[in-house]
Amino acid sequence: MQNIRNFSIIAHIDHGKSTLADRMLEYTGTVSQRDMQDQVLDDMDLEKERGITIKSHAIQMNYRHGGQDYVLNLIDTPGHVDFSYEVSRSIAACEGVILVVDATQGIQAQTISNLYLALENDLTIIPVMNKIDLDSAMPEEVADEIVDLLGCDREEILSCSAKTGVGVPEILEAIVNRIPAPHGDPSAPLQALVFDSVFNPFRGIISYFRIVNGTLRTGDWVKFVSTGKDYHADEVGVLRLSMEPRKEMRAGDVGYIISGIKSSKEVRVGDTITHVEQPCENAIEGFKSVKPMVFAGVYPVDTDDYEELRASIEKLQLNDASLTYEPESSLALGFGFRCGFLGLLHMEIVQERLTREFNMDVITTVPNVQYKVQLTNGNEIDVYNPSGMPEPNNIAEVYEPYIHAQIITKSDYIGPVIKLCMDKRGLLKNQTYLTTDRIEITFDLPLGEVVFDFYDKLKSISKGYASLDYYLNGFRPSKLVKLEILLNGDPVDALSTLTYVDNAYPIGRRMCEKLKELIPRQQFDVAIQAAIGSKIIARETVKAVRKDVTAKCYGGDITRKRKLLEKQKEGKKRMRQVGNVEVPQSAFLAVLKLD
Repeated sequence: MQNIRNFSIIAHIDHGKSTLADRMLEYTGTVSQRDMQDQVLDDMDLEKERGITIKSHAIQMNYRHGGQDYVLNLIDTPGHVDFSYEVSRSIAACEGVILVVDATQGIQAQTISNLYLALENDLTIIPVMNKIDLDSAMPEEVADEIVDLLGCDREEILSCSAKTGVGVPEILEAIVNRIPAPHGDPSAPLQALVFDSVFNPFRGIISYFRIVNGTLRTGDWVKFVSTGKDYHADEVGVLRLSMEPRKEMRAGDVGYIISGIKSSKEVRVGDTITHVEQPCENAIEGFKSVKPMVFAGVYPVDTDDYEELRASIEKLQLNDASLTYEPESSLALGFGFRCGFLGLLHMEIVQERLTREFNMDVITTVPNVQYKVQLTNGNEIDVYNPSGMPEPNNIAEVYEPYIHAQIITKSDYIGPVIKLCMDKRGLLKNQTYLTTDRIEITFDLPLGEVVFDFYDKLKSISKGYASLDYYLNGFRPSKLVKLEILLNGDPVDALSTLTYVDNAYPIGRRMCEKLKELIPRQQFDVAIQAAIGSKIIARETVKAVRKDVTAKCYGGDITRKRKLLEKQKEGKKRMRQVGNVEVPQSAFLAVLKLD
């Protein structure tokens, strides 16, 4: 056990975590030159295309130092704020972290929030400054920022270039010398923490664990503490580039277990695995359960695919424990699910994965957040979607969720950033200069305003320099109204939104204009209206496609033309009563990107 080191790499998005992991795997010979590729741990096509890590990945390396052989268990983590839950799970399985900071950009919001996660778990932190080979690197200034943040000595900060491999041997040495070996008793009753699981169509569910105490052998009878169900350990082993079976795993090891579990409900991330004959007295303190921030309805395009969509979301939830879902139905779209996501990027990734990995065509409704409604009879209810909003005369007060947002940006962009937050009904709490040209601004913002396009706008006005981190900060009273979109007088519940009363008119007008562009012309006029209750606040009309019925009239009396036009008008009227308007998928998506 003295020769095992468990660590993860944490950083802000695009600071070079995955590239550093690639160099470590190369240097320790874990991946041969033939198998080497960029972002070797990011095995999803989506991750490679977008250049981001979505899932944390574990891999074991062998490293020889000072005449001794060491086993290094690396868990690579995502950097985007939407995937911070993955980071918390990885940190729970480690004794130390490598904190990577980009030498050209310095410390950013997610760097700080991931650092606090590591500090809460009492982990050893090794600060590393990456990208020192770039012309725009500012090693002195960034080193000062790291010293201010961590309170460490300058000598403790390692410099490297993950792209060229400079400085990687020193990082591996620091891992062995600074990160403590895992504690645990191999002879005690088995206690293993499940920190991830994946679904394999041939072998069932594969759980990834970290053994805290005890020993696990192939063929043991094990049970999961929270569900109480027992299984036969068909195969246990370590995670290298592919899975490698082992006869036994001891305290401090990180590995996987295959026990033929078929149902996704039987494995929970954060659960404890123990032996059936000699169980441990208590479960390991798991990590906090995740709280979704954004809710949206996910519906199959073809209503017959409902059961297939349920199975797909269940399997996807295994790979992505931060996704929550419950069944719901909609007048316009039939049966589907109300899903909870950590943010808009997370929602986009889930939608993309359903299409690619499970071949499901889905429609996603307008995302919204959870509101609390105080009724006039004294009861309080939670509202997750506009259709659940009670009638206005039954509502005493509506409470909306607020977030505490930390924005770090260059001081040149402070004006536009504050204006953006003020436009989103934000309250300025604090501003602190981290260095002469970098500032941290703290705002309280309504979560409903941040859900749509806040992050994109923040990046645009700061030319990509600003970074955002946030956490939920309670509920506050608000004036909200339900904005409905009517097509020919019928409400389309998938396009309804809950919005702040002052924003309702401009949003309603923009939605009507957008839908007029997207809804194809019919044989009859289509009226698109935005309404609050019974009051219409905006209207657009998609004109009918018309045949020129007067083309055959040449000369003659005007009454002949009028008779033909009146006949056509009657036909259009009848058609409108039986015709219904199909809303294309592009219209649902366009509403999200109104600007």
